[in-house]
Amino acid sequence: MEPVVGWMEGGLAGLFLASFLAATVLPFSSEAVLAAATLGPWSTGALLLVASLGNTLGGMSSYGLGRLGDMDRIARWLRTDPGKALRWQQRIERHGAWAALLTWLPVVGDPIAIALGLGRAKALPVLLLMLLGKAMRYAALLAILY
Repeated sequence: MEPVVGWMEGGLAGLFLASFLAATVLPFSSEAVLAAATLGPWSTGALLLVASLGNTLGGMSSYGLGRLGDMDRIARWLRTDPGKALRWQQRIERHGAWAALLTWLPVVGDPIAIALGLGRAKALPVLLLMLLGKAMRYAALLAILY
């Protein structure tokens, strides 16, 4: 439990950073940090806001990575089959920015965000739908914890 305690000492800034990192291609979980933060002096609203914003901005960094890259290079970098990457891009083209609601999902959330960028989905709808999906996930987690 020591690593979580270290994040707790960072307060809301630590929660923001943990949430941001958890939404990038780095393997990291923000749920434990959020759970530990519920033991601190912060309101549920503050925790929800900070975790949601951090996680959304982290997700948008994955979107930006996709936006800057090309399909073959990103498939190689993520060590995935180019055919699989193409199927993700086709799904994004079919569903558009609405797919951003699912970027909170473990394992597939980051590829969805990257595919949204590769598919050139409009940034504002992606941002708003990503924020909504991630906030709903954190709200559900906080409801369970309190």
